[in-house]
Amino acid sequence: MLEATITNLVDAVRRSAYQLQGATTDYDPLMNLIGNARFVLIGEATHGTHEFYKQRAEITKRLIQEKGFTAVAVEADWPDAYRVNRYVRGVSEDPTPAEALSGFQSFPAWMWRNTDVLDFIGWLREYNDALPTNAIKVGFYGLDLYSMSASMAEVLNYLDRVDPEAAQRARYRYSCFEHFGEDSQHYGYAASFGLTESCEQEVVNQLRELQARTAEEIKNHNPVAADELFYAEQNARLVKNAEVYYRSMFQGPVSSWNIRDRHMAETLDQLATHLDQQGKPSSKVVVWEHNSHLGDARATAMGRGGEVNVGQLVREKYGHDTVLIGFSTYTGTVIAASDWGATPELKLVRPALAKSYEAIFHQTEIPQLYLQLRDRPEIAGLEKRRLERAIGVIYRPETERISHYFYASLPEQFDAIIHIDDTKGVQPLDRNTPPQEGEPPETFPFAV
Repeated sequence: MLEATITNLVDAVRRSAYQLQGATTDYDPLMNLIGNARFVLIGEATHGTHEFYKQRAEITKRLIQEKGFTAVAVEADWPDAYRVNRYVRGVSEDPTPAEALSGFQSFPAWMWRNTDVLDFIGWLREYNDALPTNAIKVGFYGLDLYSMSASMAEVLNYLDRVDPEAAQRARYRYSCFEHFGEDSQHYGYAASFGLTESCEQEVVNQLRELQARTAEEIKNHNPVAADELFYAEQNARLVKNAEVYYRSMFQGPVSSWNIRDRHMAETLDQLATHLDQQGKPSSKVVVWEHNSHLGDARATAMGRGGEVNVGQLVREKYGHDTVLIGFSTYTGTVIAASDWGATPELKLVRPALAKSYEAIFHQTEIPQLYLQLRDRPEIAGLEKRRLERAIGVIYRPETERISHYFYASLPEQFDAIIHIDDTKGVQPLDRNTPPQEGEPPETFPFAV
């Protein structure tokens, strides 16, 4: 009886799915679903699969060209991504996309230093260069919060240029961290257990001072100055939120996860507001992150455990102005590490577990498919909670069920899913490059 139910579900999915064949019209149904939505959040089931990056880039190009999206916001550190932003908008000294991406040195560098991202950044620069004078150029931004030390340095660099006295005040406030160097985890441990005074008030005061400067700058209507001030203010906001994050790491994983995802959602809000002020109202942003961040947490075991995520927060705030898109795969290869800080490897992805979502899509025998999940009663059977796989920067196939699967209701988690049955790993720009010292791993302490 159970097998018959699965077979019926597979048949229903096969009838409802749209086969992707590499045609320019492949994502026409997705474009229709998106309509005039302002926020399109595109996930990935791993942090190292070529097809996820490639197809996400192709969808994003259409969103930019056909629907007026003017920003790509990604699961990356703000300063490193902003270097790319300057490049694609033609206001940096980096001569090539590879140079613009060279700020991504911390583990896992292959997330952004890979050939698929390189190609997309090159396309984005060419697209912006071809726009008419005074047209709004498409930007590239980071949403994550692991760059506390680098962001403090960027705040100081900005103030040193525009207001040396304000820089002196900021340097005094940030000196609260000087005993810990770039070891943010050490600070978090010492502050959370009362071994040192918290720097919370100092970082809050610094953010408030920059916010007051921003309010004044808006009155002056200087777009270039406003952009650089926004960059500095967001670095100060990151420092403030990261200070809380590192203290929370020793209070439990749910607390630190929620602080991280709330920061990313807050950054997205701030970015949208800034873009509205710089150009036309209701700016449109596409977001690239892992499925675990962009699928609505309320539909997963994460949500039942008290975790929130970016997809949930954006959907709650913006409703149908938000479209959530997931990716999945059944088997193939992936670039991932075996441990934190280890050298990335090309690893075999085990065939998905029986009765998982990935296994159901595999049984349709459609190599690549797009499936709209919103308002589709004919595939109601997918709403039943099933196993779903998530591979982050670490992949441990020997403990795959425990390490990489969780229960979810896919139609409640995403508005659409793209399944590519057999995938291959991304091609990193750097082979066997040891991780750099300094900030913690970009996804620490989570694999996603």
